Amino acid sequence: MLHLFKTPIGRLRIIGFLEGISLILLVFIAVPLKYWADQPALVKLIGPIHGLLFTLFVFMTLSVGVTYRWKFSETSWKVLLACIIPFGTFYIDKHILKPQETVSESQDG
Repeated sequence: MLHLFKTPIGRLRIIGFLEGISLILLVFIAVPLKYWADQPALVKLIGPIHGLLFTLFVFMTLSVGVTYRWKFSETSWKVLLACIIPFGTFYIDKHILKPQETVSESQDG
């Protein structure tokens, strides 16, 4: 796990995981509690955290895209789209980010 902190793609993967978890908590737990049980406290707690993680994910995706010269029409838009779909960041991590990190590590090493 610590190896993820060493590369820009690794750090993006961590933020993507956290953003994905926060979106799932927000959509599937906090919002239903707010509207069905009249308990908005969890939305007030998770909402800003998710907003911060979402913003970090978008900026980091753009930064990593520039660093690794991703074509927006091929890679970057898919990664950006993933952050608004529940479970999307996990799919993108497995199918795009992890393979990209492996390729970049083999080129660096």
